[in-house]
Amino acid sequence: MKRIFLFFIFHFSLLTSSRLLPLGNAKQAYHCSRLIAAFTFHFACAQSEQQIIQKMASAAAAIRTVECNFTQTRHTKMLKKELVSQGRMSCQLPDKLRWEYTSPRASTIVLGDEAPTRQNKFASDMAQMMMKLVAGQVLTDSQTFQVTAKQLPTEYEATLIPLKKNMKQMWTKLVLHFDIKQSTVTQVELYEKNGDFTIIDLRNIRINED
Repeated sequence: MKRIFLFFIFHFSLLTSSRLLPLGNAKQAYHCSRLIAAFTFHFACAQSEQQIIQKMASAAAAIRTVECNFTQTRHTKMLKKELVSQGRMSCQLPDKLRWEYTSPRASTIVLGDEAPTRQNKFASDMAQMMMKLVAGQVLTDSQTFQVTAKQLPTEYEATLIPLKKNMKQMWTKLVLHFDIKQSTVTQVELYEKNGDFTIIDLRNIRINED
């Protein structure tokens, strides 16, 4: 409400000052009108960005279970060739996840009641982050992430910049692609501090089929 009040005060003051300019000073009036238009556009975009984030968070909050197949493509500086893995994800919110690789080599990460069956720090950190992203809590956690969002033709795209020290040590940014029609995350990009990055594509997504 405060932002709306300040917006109208700013708009009114600029409009009033432009009307008080001499008739011959068209250049100043023109620049003043451009400034009003730019501020109005910025205000509208800020509002729509918050609406996008809220829509994504609300859709995620309604999820109890998720099952899907995934393709994980990892890009590293050390290897020119992409490392591609296939697998299945099963998630029961808020704290249970089974992250199973089926190719090129079978292995499984389990978070929750059962003890982890694979001791791989990167894969385990990524699985935990995937569970948080599916739950949608990170979108409104302003203490942990700085979140920006925009709407594309068929999806919302949210960029999350870590704010906490321990998160910064792992990731420089995370990018979520949220399919508008399916109302769920369909792709995640995870960028690491050393320049490596991983893209995870989710498909055959089944929500709340428990």
